[in-house]
Amino acid sequence: MPEKHLFEYAVIRIVPKVEREEFINAGVVLYCAKQKFLQMEFTLDEKRIAALSSQINIAEIHEYLCSFQRICKGGNEGGEIGKLSIAERFRWLTATRSTVVQTSKVHPGLCEDAAEMLQRLYRQLVL
Repeated sequence: MPEKHLFEYAVIRIVPKVEREEFINAGVVLYCAKQKFLQMEFTLDEKRIAALSSQINIAEIHEYLCSFQRICKGGNEGGEIGKLSIAERFRWLTATRSTVVQTSKVHPGLCEDAAEMLQRLYRQLVL
C-alpha cells in the first residue's frame, strides 16, 4: 500500500467588497512537505465575480493570482517571497488578509499524490 503524506491546503477566494464578506472560490493552494510540493490552481469566473461587484478589475485580480503561482514555483520570479523555503512561502500565501484576494483557513489531510489531490480539491471546491 502506498504511503500517505500529510498535506495542507487553503481555498483562494475573491472578495470583491471586503466589507460585505461575500466571496467566490477561485482557486486552491496545496503544500505537502514530504513531496516538496507547493502549487496552486485557479479560475476566474468573471460572470460570478461581476454578480457581486461590477467595478472589480479582473485583470488586476488575474495578475495577483499569477503572482501567487510564481511564489509557489519559487526562485527569482517569485520576488523576495519566492526565495523563502517552501514552508515559509505557503505560510505567506495563506496568511490572513483583508484584501480582495484572500485564503480560507488552512486545512490538513493525507494523500498519496499531492498533485492529484490538488486537482481533486480544485474540482470539488472551485469548478
